[in-house]
Amino acid sequence: MGNSFQVQDRFADGAQYIGGRLRSGTSGHSHEVVDPATGDTVYTYEAAGTADVDAAVEAAREAFPGWSGATPAERSEAMNRFAAVLAEQADDFAYAESLQCGKPLKLSTEFDVPGTVDNTSFFAGAARHLEGKSAAEYDGDHTSYVRREAIGVIGSIAPWNYPLQMAAWKVLPAIAAGNTIVLKPAEITPLTSLMFAQAATEAGIPDGVINIVTGVGKEAGEHLVGHPDVVMTSFTGSTAVGKRVAEIATSTVKRLHLELGGKAPFVVFDDADLEAAVNGAVAGSLINTGQDCTAATRAYVQRPLHDAFVQGVAALMETVRLGDPFDPKTDLGPLISHAQRDRVAGFVERARAYATVVTGGEAPGGELAEGAYYRPTLIAGAAQDSEIVQAEIFGPVLIVLPFDTDDEGIALANDTPYGLAASAWTRDLYRANRATREIKAGCVWINDHIPIISEMPHGGYKASGFGKDMSSYSFEEYTQVKHVMYDNTAVARKDWHRTIFGDR
Repeated sequence: MGNSFQVQDRFADGAQYIGGRLRSGTSGHSHEVVDPATGDTVYTYEAAGTADVDAAVEAAREAFPGWSGATPAERSEAMNRFAAVLAEQADDFAYAESLQCGKPLKLSTEFDVPGTVDNTSFFAGAARHLEGKSAAEYDGDHTSYVRREAIGVIGSIAPWNYPLQMAAWKVLPAIAAGNTIVLKPAEITPLTSLMFAQAATEAGIPDGVINIVTGVGKEAGEHLVGHPDVVMTSFTGSTAVGKRVAEIATSTVKRLHLELGGKAPFVVFDDADLEAAVNGAVAGSLINTGQDCTAATRAYVQRPLHDAFVQGVAALMETVRLGDPFDPKTDLGPLISHAQRDRVAGFVERARAYATVVTGGEAPGGELAEGAYYRPTLIAGAAQDSEIVQAEIFGPVLIVLPFDTDDEGIALANDTPYGLAASAWTRDLYRANRATREIKAGCVWINDHIPIISEMPHGGYKASGFGKDMSSYSFEEYTQVKHVMYDNTAVARKDWHRTIFGDR
């Protein structure tokens, strides 16, 4: 693997995938993919312009009748072949994902790639199970049933933190339901999205069903969202950008699915297994170097366990190994860019004025100095209304705050604009059930934090957006529900006609 994967050669024809082939962009602006572990440029390409978006949407529009007209079994068979191709190319996908994102190879190999293969297999099966109400005679004189129909060309925008998985989350439910799609990946991490589309073609999914346009948001992204032939937009990213996407989509009366920011609470009650909570907090806050909208960011610990929890988390964080993403011993890779590292560092530096940095809070020197690395950071003593508690940092930073009563712990957990994910740690069934009822988040884990599965939905409350990724619930976003009603009486003059003309 490794050096045998030559990015510039593999994508020599360009970073746009339209109608089943790679092509160059037409924006007139070049862009670079940079390895965040070294700062080295690994790929240079011409970004997409509006003409490329138009071409991709046209390719998707032309492919729609054939793909939506295929039987569910035919779409399922093609997607099963797609999963098999992804599995065969797993090593290349893992390498490319780590190269463009700085993820430790063990994370790409054990999480990102197998998760994507599983997601593809799930939607291959789900394609044959689009559900509606059973046919019935609800008024006695008519038979009604519900059809679920594909809606058309989808225009989706994916983020840079999980490029492969986010491409899958956007593409798979859309095409399983019979739609076609144009996906705009983040311009800094397009490699695995392009490979994903190529694998689909290799598996026999028709040209034009999956198209990729790689460009900047102001040009390619906004044009895609506002395109008159795009009937729905699915966006994952920051709440601020999500508001702009919503503004554009609303002006053209599009369907809209938003998965936005998060500030996940990690609530530890005083009867929790302390060792489990400490391990869960470190893993849950540092996954993907903290660049995860469901990552544990705010640990609320009931006062009897607070000090021991802080000591335990700090000690465990200090054992986490930063290093070369391709070294199997590396636990934590760099942030996505030096700009993101500096943004995270800014939050921590400002917090020093009102809180205590227990461990971390700095970029490492030595051989890691050229990369966008930042040490795992634990902060204590911040106020609930402080910036470090309320704002999404998107880095390897965990804030710990104490609470006294159960009421207070749940209230604090809900006290941010976000509501994507949360966890509660307790041995008490009643406490656990209360937490799942009262914490306002799209996912609440009990005694764990982060696991996701293809069969269950992912999406948030409040400023974390609306709509669902993964699971059969995602079909609500990508299908049109149509009521069909048949008259069973064969009577020309219906009884209800008297309300319009004549008497009974």
